[in-house]
Amino acid sequence: MKKKSWLLGIAILLAAGTTAALFTLSHSPKPQPSMGQHNGSAITFKVAREQLSNTIELKGKSSYQKETYVNAPFSGDVQAWGASEGAQVNKGDILFQLDDTALNDEIAQLQANQKKNDMDIQIAEFQKNTTGALSSPADGLSEIEAKQRYAQEKTREMQTEINRLSHEHIQSQLTQKLDKRKSASFKAPESGIFLFQDTKEPQSVKENERIGKIVDLTKLQLIGYIGEYDLFHIKPGMPVAVKVDALKNTTLEGKVEKLSKFAKSKDEKDTSPAQFEVVVSLPPNEQLIAGLSLTATIETDKKPDALVVSTLAIQRDKDQYYVMVSEGGQTAPVRRDIKIGLETPDKTEILSGLNEGDTVILQ
Repeated sequence: MKKKSWLLGIAILLAAGTTAALFTLSHSPKPQPSMGQHNGSAITFKVAREQLSNTIELKGKSSYQKETYVNAPFSGDVQAWGASEGAQVNKGDILFQLDDTALNDEIAQLQANQKKNDMDIQIAEFQKNTTGALSSPADGLSEIEAKQRYAQEKTREMQTEINRLSHEHIQSQLTQKLDKRKSASFKAPESGIFLFQDTKEPQSVKENERIGKIVDLTKLQLIGYIGEYDLFHIKPGMPVAVKVDALKNTTLEGKVEKLSKFAKSKDEKDTSPAQFEVVVSLPPNEQLIAGLSLTATIETDKKPDALVVSTLAIQRDKDQYYVMVSEGGQTAPVRRDIKIGLETPDKTEILSGLNEGDTVILQ
């Protein structure tokens, strides 16, 4: 019984002591920071000299720089194929042979029409000369006869003009079809790799139907888009570091070839910044093919020994840039107006207002 009373007393004393301690801590005054003291949330940056460069990133797909499309010169059945999918062809090689029987029939019909038209022209010329050779009656023509003769002359003139236009039209059609017939044995217009469009080795084709294309594997390019704010920082001829996303250790040295002067078309309701096409030429590489995802980095500005500070520390008051600095003898950071130069997302060049080694504070 005595033992239980002793334990109960100790428990009561401990509870009382704990309660008193908690009360004292909760009511003790919190220390107030003195004027100019930096609290734990302040971040400091050192002003230093280093190389500063600004880059623009461009993403896109690789594509063949030179693609020559192959279209059927006229409609017909394919008698033979001289090239297969992915075959290397040289300029002048026969890609396919078209059956020109139907085309020959059309040419023969046009030639017959041309002969008939030539005869009509000769007959009209003969009638004109014959009519002109006839002398007018001695007593002259009546008014009705004069009008009839005038109408006949005008009719002959109009018919002559119609025959002339018809002759030119027939001759133009005949020339085109004769030229098409020369392409019955279709020759490769360029050297490269031949690729079919959709159907491999079709049995028949229609006039101007896309059959395939010839690509130059040694000349590839990257086509991507940049925003309007980056457009004026890029110029043709700038070097470009290109990484192949699928090949982590492969970096290619490309070059800016062309910048579009027209924004990419978009919906009128789209208020996002305009996008402009950029074409980057790529060097030959045995691992590089069309359709690969690429990431390009274009260095637009470079300062080898610039005085810089973190971009986060720079503040702006209307048109004036400034930072808060820690100066000797001052208990609080003071404002320092500055002039800036090259800006990047990480660092900004300081033209005046700071010195190397200064400490900039961001609160």
